[in-house]
Amino acid sequence: MNIILFDGDEWENMRPLTLTKPFGELRIGVLSFKERWMKYLGGNYSYLTRDYLSKKYPTHIENRNVFINSAFFPNGMLAEAISKLDEGETLWQKEVLVAACMMDTEDFKNKKFSETKKKLNSVAVHIRHLWELFIYNEFAIRHDFDLLTKDRESQPIPDGNRVVNPENIFLEEGAIVEYSSLNASNGPIYIGEGAEIMEGSLIRGGLALCEGGKINMGTIVYPGTTIGPHSKVGGELNNAILMGYSNKSHSGFLGNSVLGEWCNLGAGTNNSNLKNNYADVKLWDYNQKKYLNTGLQFCGLFMADYSKSAINTQFNTGTVVGVSSNIFKPGFPPNFVNSFNWGGSRDSSRFELNTSFDAAAKMMARREKLLTDKDKKILEHIFNETAQY
Repeated sequence: MNIILFDGDEWENMRPLTLTKPFGELRIGVLSFKERWMKYLGGNYSYLTRDYLSKKYPTHIENRNVFINSAFFPNGMLAEAISKLDEGETLWQKEVLVAACMMDTEDFKNKKFSETKKKLNSVAVHIRHLWELFIYNEFAIRHDFDLLTKDRESQPIPDGNRVVNPENIFLEEGAIVEYSSLNASNGPIYIGEGAEIMEGSLIRGGLALCEGGKINMGTIVYPGTTIGPHSKVGGELNNAILMGYSNKSHSGFLGNSVLGEWCNLGAGTNNSNLKNNYADVKLWDYNQKKYLNTGLQFCGLFMADYSKSAINTQFNTGTVVGVSSNIFKPGFPPNFVNSFNWGGSRDSSRFELNTSFDAAAKMMARREKLLTDKDKKILEHIFNETAQY
């Protein structure tokens, strides 16, 4: 099966996290959306995304292609329904296209569908807004835990730890857990290959600690938290997601928040996730270019790829930080910080493009990764596109 994950209108809503990548590369639970679909449906995978992203994420076409909306969370019934689609047929959840079986991308783009419009018999989780990433994260952790550990045996949990509900804890090969408290009574704890929980940490599931991730000494982790591949955390986290290769290594609170890749929070960085008057939190929307009501009392920080904060930075409730920004000026940054902002205030200068390349390349080199020419082209596009702000 040749599967093409396409970006619908949901991609627009997930900016700035999707400015650098297709929707399917986002991570909640243990897995990215693409990785999760790969567990349900075999075959080849590629993307149909925005033009400026397509050099890095090209579309692979064969004689028969299945287009799937990345924003839907797969389940067994949904995967089965998609696998049964014939040429020209489509699958819908209410008025939203979930999947289509088409000969080529032009037919798909031009909506040359057959009259056979199939409807889902059951409701699939559909991620449409930034804040739904952390809202559904605990659900995703439970789902992925069952998906990844079914009929498998965990590595033994070392005796020095205090453990509640060990049957709900899974250690992959090479995982290290030393002298910590692991309470999986309310949700599973997944510890990926080569990941480490250092001594004195207090962990309450659900938790996803992905491959190569690290929880530093004395860290407090509350439910609904994902620490993506090769990310490091310390301090206190609650219902937070680090997509991968990002660091919150020191003291400070991160709650009801999402960090992209290659982010770094300086020591003592905190975010507010609750307004003093308990009012609903408003969040910057790239489509309408204004703040929209999330309907949530708890909503924290959203930081896109390559952005960083200095020591003791204080983020207000409902803050959105774009790509490759550096927050270091005193006082609260505004609730919307544009991409390539140098300082973090509304009157800050822009982070010079070539200098930003150098900073990103140095950070990536520490993890033996390269900033490619394709990455630079994407960042250059974002730099130019976001100049309007």
